[in-house]
Amino acid sequence: MLFKKMYRDIKNHKAQFISIFLMAFLGVFVFSGVGGESVGLEVNSNQFYHDTNLADGSIYSPVLNDLFLYQVDALGATTQMERQAVIDSVGDFKNDPDITLHFVENNTISKFYLIEGKKLNIHDGNGVWLDKSFADAKGLEVGDKITFEFDNYKITKKIKGLGYSPEYVYHASASSIMPDFNKIGFAYLSYKAFPDDNVPYNVLNVKFDGTPETYSELLDYRLDGYYSSFVPQSQHPSVNQFSEEIEQHKMMGNIFPVVFILIAMLILLTTMTRIINHQRTQIGILKASGFKNSTIILHYVSYGFWLVLIGSILGLILGPMTLPKLFYPSMSSTYILPSWNPAWSMKFVYVAILMIIMALMVSYYAVKNISSEKPADTIRPKSPKISTSGFIEKLPFWKKLSFNFRWNWRDAKRNKFRALMTIVGVMGCVSLLVCAFGMYDAMNDLKEWEYNQINHYDSKLVLNENATTSDINNIVDKVDGDKIMEESIELKSNGIKKSGSLLVLDHTDLITPTDYDWNKVKIKNDEVSISQKMADLLNVKVGDKVKWHIMNSNKWIKTKIDKIHSDPVSQGFIMSKDKLDDLGLNYTTTSIITAEHVDKDYSGVKSTNSLTDMTSSWDELTESMWLLIYILIFFASLLAIVVLYNLGLLSFTEIEREIATLKVLGFKTGALRKLLLTQNLWFTSVGFILGIPVGYYILKIMWDSSGESFYVLPSITLLNLLISGVITFSLSILVNLMFSRKIKKLDMVESLKGVE
Repeated sequence: MLFKKMYRDIKNHKAQFISIFLMAFLGVFVFSGVGGESVGLEVNSNQFYHDTNLADGSIYSPVLNDLFLYQVDALGATTQMERQAVIDSVGDFKNDPDITLHFVENNTISKFYLIEGKKLNIHDGNGVWLDKSFADAKGLEVGDKITFEFDNYKITKKIKGLGYSPEYVYHASASSIMPDFNKIGFAYLSYKAFPDDNVPYNVLNVKFDGTPETYSELLDYRLDGYYSSFVPQSQHPSVNQFSEEIEQHKMMGNIFPVVFILIAMLILLTTMTRIINHQRTQIGILKASGFKNSTIILHYVSYGFWLVLIGSILGLILGPMTLPKLFYPSMSSTYILPSWNPAWSMKFVYVAILMIIMALMVSYYAVKNISSEKPADTIRPKSPKISTSGFIEKLPFWKKLSFNFRWNWRDAKRNKFRALMTIVGVMGCVSLLVCAFGMYDAMNDLKEWEYNQINHYDSKLVLNENATTSDINNIVDKVDGDKIMEESIELKSNGIKKSGSLLVLDHTDLITPTDYDWNKVKIKNDEVSISQKMADLLNVKVGDKVKWHIMNSNKWIKTKIDKIHSDPVSQGFIMSKDKLDDLGLNYTTTSIITAEHVDKDYSGVKSTNSLTDMTSSWDELTESMWLLIYILIFFASLLAIVVLYNLGLLSFTEIEREIATLKVLGFKTGALRKLLLTQNLWFTSVGFILGIPVGYYILKIMWDSSGESFYVLPSITLLNLLISGVITFSLSILVNLMFSRKIKKLDMVESLKGVE
């Protein structure tokens, strides 16, 4: 019988209960869906790293002889090590693609992951195991031959296998942030495939016990000056880029359920409170008929329990099945993994259980007071709330205020809980909208900042390492270009070590360093400027000194910081050619930039990239982030609709008797509509104002998780506030208009006689 009653109640209040179901479903759906995607990325990559025995760290040194190996083994923490000769080569194709060759001794650490062909044979000097993505782009298959050119050598090998490498999950050229497998690739070969008996080993992959920091200190203690750099696994460019991507997705997935769960519980509490207040007489009759308090409590608690349970289960099932499929296509075009499968985590179940427990607690809170009343008291309708005069109402100007203002003020005082719930609901919606549009603005600003405010060239010509001075000068004259030098560096200060970039400018105005507000930062010929993000990471400021060195060089330089600039994607040093010479380092032109559009091939040029190509690469790289932003905007708007409708319905129901009284006194429908609209706008305004700092805080959390390479500060523009305000207040007014029809159809006899 009680189950039938519950079914009828849910049917009669279907709008509110559908909202509760939707909020529970969406909260778990988004959390488990985005979580299934990010956990899947983590599980798939960890499995890939485990299967290939990814190195805990890599030691770069030009003197990897037997004595060096002995010293590394003598550290005590080293458990496994393997040398490689990692050499940049050019493939014998029309566009001269860059192919990184790995001549390996035994392929036991950071192993080649075979997809097609034969397993890597360490004794096969005639075979090559090629990057499958590069092979697919070039139409190469197992059995084909490929030629590589490097260091005055030219070797031709037969492709014995195609596959992936754990060091190239993310692989982009120095001139692009988006992988172009038609231009870049990698290959693994046996050390016997090297054309000379003296293999120039330059990378030592190691596995070790303990932390990377401790291992680095041991290296410095025993081998300081004999190696150029040590890169732990977490700082490897590929590993670091992919882990930062995962962290961003995790953060987005963690924000959603918090808001949705709170809103679901808010709607459930207000709905159950309203139903119980309206069914006082029924509850009294049930008590008088012999139903126990525990039975009545269980009956009303089950309303929210079943809806939240069903919504949570559906969310757990459908979330991981659907949302990851939206992200993986764009992710797989940027990152390379053997498998792209969503994964489950018990965290999803814990969130669902937490939501169900909260639903039980909220429902119990709503019914516990009336359950303890005597049947005779419960049968009687609840007495209307009495409002007493407050401090403000005793002030002289009170009577000069409009009736509309005074009535709404007193109604809000009588129904503080409803007012609070409305404000909290609107605050949650606004915070998500502000965060979503803040991310939208920032992504557009980053693109504008990097490719219009800082870089003013049209084409960038990346030079071959063997390009001669005459070749470079000839190209500069023909394209009216400027020379620049770009290198990867390692910086150290205050016991902190970070990888970064070095940009050396040679009297060019095609690259303009700026501060965060896009104002030009003038760096003199004798000055060194560090990026703001790198300065924050190293905890340094202007006047401090930082030790650094160019990768693959063991010459450390101690440099004073003269300026601080800001850059959205490149963190490190900027200096002039003259300053580099003063520091005792050789200036080597690595690229030529020009305001002209270059589409010709020049001798000594490795690749040519236009600014249009770079912006396209940026759009592809950030595609998954844009998808997250669009999802956030959609669900924030949906949340606003559900919250404002339900709280508007609750508000109208609670003041139904007052509205009927005012109609009897002669108030027209238009005046009553204005009365309700005023209160609605009050609460919406307060919620909107309070939601802005909450949205800013969520935005800050999101950008803090973007990793060490990106530099963006949370900011809320006037347009952001305007759009968020238009959406919120438009929905608030729309909801008010929906309830205006209820005023016309109000049964005044039932409303006024119900309390007798």
